[in-house]
Amino acid sequence: MRIVNGLGEFDLAEFVRPGDRIVMGQACGETTTLVEALIEQGERIGGLSLFTATSFSGVLTPEAVRGFRVSSMGAIGTLRALTKEHKLDVIPIHVSQVGPMITDGILGCDIAFVSVSPADADGNHSLGLVSDYMQAAIAKARVVIAEVNEQVPYTHGELLPADRIDCAVKVSRAPVEVAPARMSETDEAIATHAAQFVEDGSVLQVGVGAVPDALLRRLYDRRDLGVHSGMVGDTLVELVEAGVVTNARKPIDTGVSITGALIGTKRLYEFVDRNPALKMCTTAYTHDAGVLAQLDRLVTVNSAIEVDLGGQVNAEQTGSAYLGGTGGQVDFVRGGARSRGGHAIIALPATAKNGAVSRITTRLSGPVTTARSDVDVIVTEFGAAELKGRTLAERARRLIDIAHPDFREELEREANEIARRGF
Repeated sequence: MRIVNGLGEFDLAEFVRPGDRIVMGQACGETTTLVEALIEQGERIGGLSLFTATSFSGVLTPEAVRGFRVSSMGAIGTLRALTKEHKLDVIPIHVSQVGPMITDGILGCDIAFVSVSPADADGNHSLGLVSDYMQAAIAKARVVIAEVNEQVPYTHGELLPADRIDCAVKVSRAPVEVAPARMSETDEAIATHAAQFVEDGSVLQVGVGAVPDALLRRLYDRRDLGVHSGMVGDTLVELVEAGVVTNARKPIDTGVSITGALIGTKRLYEFVDRNPALKMCTTAYTHDAGVLAQLDRLVTVNSAIEVDLGGQVNAEQTGSAYLGGTGGQVDFVRGGARSRGGHAIIALPATAKNGAVSRITTRLSGPVTTARSDVDVIVTEFGAAELKGRTLAERARRLIDIAHPDFREELEREANEIARRGF
C-alpha cells in the first residue's frame, strides 16, 4: 500500500490510466480531496469518467469537470448544476441496482475512490459516512484509492481492511455537511398529514430535507419507532435522545438503526462515532426486498415532482429540466406498500412555480419513476389520498381532493373521462 500525506505528493497518474472509469462514494462520503486531484490532473490523463449517486460538496461544478465525464442516477444536490450545462450523463437506475451492476461490469469500475475513517486496532477502516454501493466498487476495482480522513467517524458495519487499499491519501478535513432544510408552512402541512400513518412501533424510511424533517418532528409522542433507511440525517439524533427511536420492536436488527448513508452535520457524525446503536450497511441489505419484507409496519416516505390522476409518479424530470432522480424510491415504495401494517407515502406540494402549476396533473411532463401499480399513498398539504387497491376513477377523485383548489375544476374534466371509460 502506498501512503500519501495530502495532495502535495499525490500523482493520480501513478494509479489511473487513460480511459479509466472511477466510482466514488456519494453525498457526505464524497472523497473531496481525491476529486480535487481529479479536477487538477484528469485532463492530462485523458478519457476519464466518474460515477457518483449524489454530490453535496460543491466541488463538481460545470467548469471543474471539463477534464472528465460525470454520470449519476440523478441530479441530486449540486449535480443539478451539471444538468443545466449538459455535463451530467444520467443513468436511470434504482439504488438497489447500482452494486449488482458494478459487480456485473455494466457500470464500469476500474478505480474506486472511497472515504474511510482511520484504522482500528485490527487494521480495519470503517466506511464512515457512506456504505451503500462502495463494497461492490472496492471488490471490482483494479485500484482502490482511499481518502483516510481523521475527521470521519468510525461507524459500525461495513469495514475496509487496510491490505485491500492500494493507495491511502491521509487528510484531516471536515467531511461534507448538509444542514437541515428550512421548513415552510406547506412542508409542515404535508408532514402533518403524513404523520397519521406512523404508529407506535413503526419502522421508518425517510430521506433528508424539509418534509422528512418536519415529519420526524411530529413523532415525539410515538413509542419504540425503528429505522431502516437508505439515508438518515440529524433528526435521528433528536429522536434517539428523546427515547422515541429505540428499534425495540423490530424483528430483525433489534435495537439498532440501519442505514447506508449519513447525510447531516457534525452533530450526527459525533453521535454515530463508535455507536453500536447504528449500523451502516450496503444497499444489498438496506434496499433488499427480502429484508424489507421482514419488517412489519414499515412506513416509507419519498418525494416527487408530480403525480398524474392514475397515480403514476415522476420524480425525475419536467420538460427539459432534470431535477431529481430514480434513487431508492421504487425499492422502498414496494417495501412499504407490501409491509404488513405499513405504508408507502409519496409526499409533494400541490403546486409549483409559486402556485402557477399543479403537481397533481392529467399528464406527466416527464418519465414514470414509480408505476401506478406500486403506488400506495399520495400526500400534499391538502390531505392524503390512499390509492392502493382503488379503481382508476376512484384514484382520480381522491387525488383531486388533495390538489390545489385552483386546479380542481380542470382536473375534474379528465376525471369524468376516466370514469366514463373506466380506465
